[in-house]
Amino acid sequence: MARWEPGARERLVVAAVDLFTEQGYDATTVTEIAERAGVTKSTFFRHFPDKRELLVAGQETLSRLLSEGIAEAPSNASPLEAVAAGLARASSEMGPQNRALGPRLKAAVAASVELQERDALKSVGMAAAMSAALSERGVPAATAHLASEMGVLAFKQGYQRWSDDPRGDEQGLAPHVLRVLDELRAAASGLG
Repeated sequence: MARWEPGARERLVVAAVDLFTEQGYDATTVTEIAERAGVTKSTFFRHFPDKRELLVAGQETLSRLLSEGIAEAPSNASPLEAVAAGLARASSEMGPQNRALGPRLKAAVAASVELQERDALKSVGMAAAMSAALSERGVPAATAHLASEMGVLAFKQGYQRWSDDPRGDEQGLAPHVLRVLDELRAAASGLG
């Protein structure tokens, strides 16, 4: 087993999602995940405190990218335009491996209540990061909260469309996410 081989974190995530899908979350052990990834069990624990945390791998980076994109939006951008800038920034960092992982990750989450709870916390974290970045721009709390929740919904639905679209790799994630955000904006205007 390779101890310090590059990409261990990513391989651990892929191995875990595959095993969760094949045999279920509860039946999968840390040892099996490490073996499938080609690393030692101690290497697993250098990257993750437990197997639940594999689902939110990259959460801090995603939240940071969302926040940076919102902060860098033009000063006259509306709250949803700022969210769109954050979504575009975060989406630009997602590549073919993220896309390929989508359907397997969705299946693993659907089969485990514990992973569903962890996925919900991931959404809360994304919303909190966007809301805080909007508040830093002077957006009132209720507006920041609503815009960030729309951003989370756009990201999740856009990611799903990207994963399902046979042309997804050609377009990348951003067009899917931004299209969903536009649809949500139009739907919200009809709530009157």
